[in-house]
Amino acid sequence: MTGTSAPLTTAFAEAIVHSAPGRDPAAIEAARTAIIDFFACAVAGAGDRTAGLLAQAVGAELAGNAIVIGTSRHTDPLVASVVNGYAGHVLDYDDVHASVRGHPTTVIIPALLALAAERGFTAGDLIASYIVGLEAMARLGLSIGSKHYENGFHATATLGPVGVAAAIAHLTKASVKETAVSLGLAATQSSGLRLQFGYDAKPFHAGMAARSGLLAARLAAAGFGGAPDFLDNPVGFHSAYAFGAERPAMLTENWGRPWQIVAPGLTLKAYPCCTASHPVASLGIELHREGLAADRIETITFTYPPGADAALVVTKPTNGIEARFSPEYVFSAALIDGALRLDHFDERPVEPRLMALAGRARRRHDESAPHMSSDPTTRFVILDLKLRDGGTITRRFDGLPGVTDPTEKFRDATAGNPAFADIPSLVRAMHGAADLDRLLALLNQDAVSI
Repeated sequence: MTGTSAPLTTAFAEAIVHSAPGRDPAAIEAARTAIIDFFACAVAGAGDRTAGLLAQAVGAELAGNAIVIGTSRHTDPLVASVVNGYAGHVLDYDDVHASVRGHPTTVIIPALLALAAERGFTAGDLIASYIVGLEAMARLGLSIGSKHYENGFHATATLGPVGVAAAIAHLTKASVKETAVSLGLAATQSSGLRLQFGYDAKPFHAGMAARSGLLAARLAAAGFGGAPDFLDNPVGFHSAYAFGAERPAMLTENWGRPWQIVAPGLTLKAYPCCTASHPVASLGIELHREGLAADRIETITFTYPPGADAALVVTKPTNGIEARFSPEYVFSAALIDGALRLDHFDERPVEPRLMALAGRARRRHDESAPHMSSDPTTRFVILDLKLRDGGTITRRFDGLPGVTDPTEKFRDATAGNPAFADIPSLVRAMHGAADLDRLLALLNQDAVSI
């Protein structure tokens, strides 16, 4: 271990260890809501064919006490964290956070559930530690600046291990010194490239981050050595990943005032596809309700601020997986069918009836607009339709659509399966150790066979 001074890393670790989110009712309520939303995504995602492939590949047959969500299987905690993280993100239906520019809950909650197999704690402890982990992940996202994502990193994968390590450090009441080492061990496992969007590897990023953060915390608790200055070191996290855009003060300034889960808060997805495509989805559904027929449209133009469609890497998808990242497809499906369902985004080839309209769409950027950033007010899309009769339609959507109560989403995502019906009400009220045990038992039921 070096003798390098680490004031920034130490301050970050101190904020994590000494946090008290349980005193904030708004943060607790927001966390409960987000956890329900995550379980909707994870139970549905457990049925995806690729979730079964991953489970087999990482050794889900290994003995252990950790649950595999949506099955009656138990396995090793590290295996459970990667499988459950994957299941929560595989449908691209899980929440997003602007400061992260990624998906925090599907990384943090699977790791905490896996940890429950190794040591006892309460449901209230889980909620509080989740809030702290999200705060750490979001603050790291703010501090690293926009170039990290723009240069090709997937923030869910790179920031996620640190968020998990922070959540576990808070949960286990780790010392500041141990926390700093754990954060560094998590950061050294940070990886994940946006080039994987549209492939099975993209949701694997979430599971990978969950497992890496859990492993980092276990190593640090065991006395395993690591650099205690991952933020301060001249070749540390910011140096390697920020590309000169770092803002170190954002790490701890006004920590928890308010909590990041409260403001800017999470966006709970209304549609099972990439978040950046949601504004055009809402516009498509709106026009469907107004009776606009697809055969009246000659051309479609989406105008984005610079950088706003960076995640939308597909223009001509061949299957539903790729289509999650195609605003051309998303708008067409929304306009023609009036809704976006899970079966719009499965492994089957895209339907020609939808692609016929998608092929008339193009994108452009308003270079005079502010570059899209973590500030949600910089996000917009303008839709211009040229009709075959010579008419035009212009619509604009600012910000992101979302749901505030995921209860109906949970019911739809779990296909109304009565085995899982009590989960939302339990999460709304859970506090003690018995509540957490009950939650684990409800999640540990067969919705699918893998």
